[in-house]
Amino acid sequence: MTDSRTTDWRKPAFVVVALLMLTPWISAPIALAAGAAFALTLGNPFAADSGKLASKLLKLAVIGLGFGLPLALVLDQGGTALWVAAIAVVVTLTLGLALLRLFDVERDTGRLITAGTAICGGSAIAALAPAIRARSESLSVALACVFVLNALALYLFPWIGHLLDLSQAQFAVWAALAIHDTSSVVGAAAVYGDEALAQATVFKLARALWIVPLVLLFTVLVRRQDPHAQARAIDWPWFIGLFVLAAVARALIEPLTPLFDGLALGARRLLVLVLFLVGSGLSVELLRRIGHRPLVLAVTLWLIVSGAVLGLVLGRWIPGS
Repeated sequence: MTDSRTTDWRKPAFVVVALLMLTPWISAPIALAAGAAFALTLGNPFAADSGKLASKLLKLAVIGLGFGLPLALVLDQGGTALWVAAIAVVVTLTLGLALLRLFDVERDTGRLITAGTAICGGSAIAALAPAIRARSESLSVALACVFVLNALALYLFPWIGHLLDLSQAQFAVWAALAIHDTSSVVGAAAVYGDEALAQATVFKLARALWIVPLVLLFTVLVRRQDPHAQARAIDWPWFIGLFVLAAVARALIEPLTPLFDGLALGARRLLVLVLFLVGSGLSVELLRRIGHRPLVLAVTLWLIVSGAVLGLVLGRWIPGS
């Protein structure tokens, strides 16, 4: 049992570490790991409040990320990318939800992992979690799974691409459709070449646009599956509407692009702080209860999607590759 002096010491330490998450030197995976490490070693001194704060800040971060979405670029250059991404998203979601049941993964955790794999990793997970009212532990586990696979993809994809002698266009399509987060897609494509980077960015952003219909779809599904929700008004994810407005504002008000870039950067830093708070909600007991099934789901789904897309790219079945 922790005495009051230790508790008092932990509180300012927690606040200081949390504020460090807003600096540019801390990445999202490190933030999640730092929160988990703090909670698992010292305990979370704000356990009753950090989850609520994370939920509120998460919605603000998602709205801010909309200012960084170059909607005009996708609509101007991504006609093919939009429908290719749509097919990839639908197939991945269908497969993920089927594997969720097969591996008997907790429903919300499985949905978040599936959404992250289908669309854009941590951003999709962050946007979907409030809509399905996912618990913080489900959010933590889903993010951890996705971040681990993102880190692997950043190094493995360029190596495999060179091994198979993929062209710049082939690698761009493969990376954009198979790697979770936009940052890892950009990182892997940048290593492969400038042409790959340009094309991968358009395809990945086209994929990211599906966050909006995904969240709205799951909002309706959760309401239909919850008998208590039938008597309530639909709790629409208002922050997704503001996310769309932010993206539209960036497309229409070009002189304010530097301001929008700043807001998007601030949102990304805020999201890193949120991930620290989310990680701080983990405990040894919780991890033991969750088990290995979510990671098995994440790895299996990712391997199937990556392998299938690579096969289609090699066979030149995907336009643009």
